[in-house]
Amino acid sequence: MTSIQTSNTPDTATTNQELRRQLAAAYRLSGLFGWTDMVFNHISVRLPGRQGQPDTYLINPEGYLSEEITPACLLEVDVQGNVIDQPDQSFIPAGFVIHSAIHTRRPNAGCIMHNHSMAGMVVSALKEKLLPLTQISMEFHNRVAYHDFGGIELDMDVSDKIVQDLGELNCMIMRNHGLLTVGQSVPEAFYYMHYLHQSCEIHINTMKITDDPLMPSEKVLEHTARQYEPFHEKDVRMVWNAMLRKLNREMPGWDS
Repeated sequence: MTSIQTSNTPDTATTNQELRRQLAAAYRLSGLFGWTDMVFNHISVRLPGRQGQPDTYLINPEGYLSEEITPACLLEVDVQGNVIDQPDQSFIPAGFVIHSAIHTRRPNAGCIMHNHSMAGMVVSALKEKLLPLTQISMEFHNRVAYHDFGGIELDMDVSDKIVQDLGELNCMIMRNHGLLTVGQSVPEAFYYMHYLHQSCEIHINTMKITDDPLMPSEKVLEHTARQYEPFHEKDVRMVWNAMLRKLNREMPGWDS
């Protein structure tokens, strides 16, 4: 599963406001799709560093539902956990531990999505790994990292293990916890999260019916995963544009 360069990738030509809008859209879509745990959700995006200054990132203020997030309410935070633009606001500490570590050590981590969706939490509690049971799931074959649960991520020492377990992959199942995806852009991280979550649902629903599902050969699974790669950039772009149209229909004024 390859990473991409798109017009949505954070760079000097992409404005702070556009990244705010993209991130707000990701929160709103998470709400629409039910990938939420009340106010305990976090998605972040890297902002390009100003002249002579390190990169910072945007994350949600503490206490807001995903459906309430707007571009203006997002907080700009540095990797030390200091809120730069709205110092009277706070954010979820566990979000800082998970996101800052990956942003700092993965230069291609433009956006990180983490949630406690029901399907993701169920699969995270299973001993077996995510099964590549359908064409959709096969995109993730041998391309999902796993991180063992060691308590709520409040200790910065935990971040080293998260980064180590993720490696250069873009998707992670955090055992007994939830899902995490990394993209060079918000649209890419969203794409991975949508299909990773859907793959979890397929896994759960299939195993409700049988404990002996039909599984293609390793050769077919790897071949199928590789078949996705040439279409990845176009697919990400089409899915994201369709999701923005959906938001405009179902949540008019979401980016006001």
